[in-house]
Amino acid sequence: MAELHTPRSLIVTFYGAYGRAFDGPVPVAALVRLLGAAGVDAPSVRSSVSRLKRRGFLLPAHARDGSAAYELSAEARQLLDDGDRRIYGPAQPSGEWLLAVFSVPEQERHKRHLLRSRLAKLGFGAVAPGVWVAPAHLDEETGHTLARLHLTPYVELFRGAHLGFAATAEAVARWWDLASLAKQHEEFLDQHEPVLRGLQTGPAPSPEEAYRAYLLALDSWRRLPYADPGLPRALLPADWPGDRAAAVFTELHTRLHDLGAGFVEP
Repeated sequence: MAELHTPRSLIVTFYGAYGRAFDGPVPVAALVRLLGAAGVDAPSVRSSVSRLKRRGFLLPAHARDGSAAYELSAEARQLLDDGDRRIYGPAQPSGEWLLAVFSVPEQERHKRHLLRSRLAKLGFGAVAPGVWVAPAHLDEETGHTLARLHLTPYVELFRGAHLGFAATAEAVARWWDLASLAKQHEEFLDQHEPVLRGLQTGPAPSPEEAYRAYLLALDSWRRLPYADPGLPRALLPADWPGDRAAAVFTELHTRLHDLGAGFVEP
């Protein structure tokens, strides 16, 4: 989790957690205050916002008082809406798989790399060159992502069952690095389970404390449902730590999110 809690990551996390519910575009001054509460200094906020603007994630706007502000682009809203289903909605595996089969002409091989990279970030596992697989419930988000990147001409998507010849659990262990995924869940637990225990046994946090703890927990958690895309529990090791990690995040969300909102717009 080397990229956790960078200024740019925390800004994206803020917009996902609270920015969409803000009363209009988020003023730059508010971003500086709210990211400052999470340990990000003002110059880092401003430079990170500029990078997110260049990427098309944020658009310059004006707050209701006329001050400089930023709002989400339409593509960024779609990205965050898709993310909500991953981050907050428990996966409901159907037993079906989503198969992505792609072929890219050699003269456009840069798009082949982009396809592989994006499918991996969506949580697909590699079956063979040009053949990737994921749980079928990711079909809508996969379609949105490929369309946004103009990659649909190179890809065919299929839904279906795994018919063999290896046992599906054995195949899943080849398609995904389960040891690495388990380690990521354990790292999340190492960082945030003590926070939850403190909330369960100690005094209630202030709105600012709740906001800070929630932003950091969400910034850690939001990558995990992509790395671990909701694989059927029966196909995973018996001591899989993902169940406990999900339960910890869910309780942190319940305890902290709404309380932290009181700090966002006092």
